[in-house]
Order: sequence, then structure tokens, then C-alpha cells
Amino acid sequence: MTLDLVPGSFAVCRLDAREPAPPWAVTGPLSSITRTPAELSIVCDASSVPAGVKAEGPFRAVVVRGPLDFSLTGVLASLAGPLASAGISIFAVATFDTDYILVRAHEIDRAMGVLRDAGHALAFE
Repeated sequence: MTLDLVPGSFAVCRLDAREPAPPWAVTGPLSSITRTPAELSIVCDASSVPAGVKAEGPFRAVVVRGPLDFSLTGVLASLAGPLASAGISIFAVATFDTDYILVRAHEIDRAMGVLRDAGHALAFE
């Protein structure tokens, strides 16, 4: 797989499930809003998160160059497996066209080395 590094720094936020999606949630080159009965999860530009919002970060984002066919299997596993073996935690986001993984910013260089060693092409090197 060919991987691209998404510019910017990201946060993963948690709001109450009943809250509307806030305008700050759709900022930057990557944003994702997921509502479940238990929560509203938001991935957005880290600098956009207001004070007092429960958030984790900063993260960097890596995207699998797509679009990917829906019949492909193991795409996320090919990224998550080697990173898990190296003790690197991820937060995954899937879209219609491709998959993204978020890695804590301080671990991005090590994560890129692990992914390169696992056979992925890093388009940004």
C-alpha cells in the first residue's frame, strides 16, 4: 500500500451523544464525526478544539492512497498489526474511498519506520 502523511495535527474528541455536531468539528484537512447512542466522537484539527472539551492528542494522520475497492480485505489489519506488535496505539477512521490511521504525534517517526519495514510505500519520504 502507498501511504501519505496528512498535513496538520489532530485531536480525537468526545461529546455527549445528544449534542449537535459543533462548527469547529469540520476544520482542517481531515475531520470525522461519528454518533452512537453513547457518544459523539470527533476527529478534527487539534487547534480548533475549544477549552473544556474532552479530547486526546495531538495525533498525526496517515492515509492509504485510494480509492480502495470495497472487495479488498485486510487493509486496516496490514497497518494495525505491525503497529500493535511495535506497541504503537492507533485510532482508525474509514471513509468510502480509503482508510486513515491516527498515531500520537510523538510516535509518528517510529510508526513510519514500522510501516516501511512492513512493506508499505511512504509517499512522503
